[in-house]
Amino acid sequence: MGLRLKFNLVLLGLFVVGLLVSGYMSYNFLHKNARDEIVRNAELMMEMALSVRSYTVNEVKPKLESQLQHTFLPQTVPAYAATETINKLREKYPQYVYKEATLNPTNPRNLADDWESDLVDKFRNDPGHKRIIGERDTSHGRSLYIAYPIKISNPACLLCHSSPDIAPESMVALYGDKNGFNWSLDEIVGAQLVSVPMALPIENANRAFKANLGSLLMVFVVLFVALNVMLSQLIVKPITNMSQTADRISIGNFDIPEFPTDGKDELAVLGASFNRMRRSLQVAMKIVSES
Repeated sequence: MGLRLKFNLVLLGLFVVGLLVSGYMSYNFLHKNARDEIVRNAELMMEMALSVRSYTVNEVKPKLESQLQHTFLPQTVPAYAATETINKLREKYPQYVYKEATLNPTNPRNLADDWESDLVDKFRNDPGHKRIIGERDTSHGRSLYIAYPIKISNPACLLCHSSPDIAPESMVALYGDKNGFNWSLDEIVGAQLVSVPMALPIENANRAFKANLGSLLMVFVVLFVALNVMLSQLIVKPITNMSQTADRISIGNFDIPEFPTDGKDELAVLGASFNRMRRSLQVAMKIVSES
């Protein structure tokens, strides 16, 4: 096995190890950043919904109190206002979802699905749990969701949800008297959740990962060629010449010029030593031939 082959095998082994380590670290880093971006998008969407709820409670509902005494207006309900606002967004971005999933909702569209009911049960079983982040497969692909508990912390909510007898008649006439009642103060009745797609950020992360690997591969190719040229010119070629010279001298051919000894590197030192050995051998052979 030649020196060049040994060098290239070592270089290739180092590259493979370096590529695996770099690829592992790069993949994890890029996908962590992608997930962080997805979480930020979900949190931004949640904050938008909370802002709509706050605006509805503080700005819209007080202006319509007199009308509410005669007619129930769903638009004054924070959950309804937030859901309708996000639904406008979903007309263009249907993969983004907002829902106030409730176990016993007044509005049937807020009824929790099976997986949403599981989230509500987790909040109920652990009241100290303030947020749940997870992933699930949807019709739009893989999505990340953030869920917050819906807790009845305001006694004013019980005016509409404690009993049909004290709830606004206009609300009962609209939704009926079967659902959305018997809630109690400090009870967790549902989960406010948003779901955002993961496809685009993950795709961008994968594209960046492939670009990084491609860049590393190109760097290796350039480095491989450069090191081989340097190895050939600075090490392999001088050693090959020295080996051929030694072979000729071994059969008595001393007409070959000596090696240049310029420089202070190991090859220059080796060349100088080889020249001394050659002169000594030449003198010895001359003495032998004359005796």
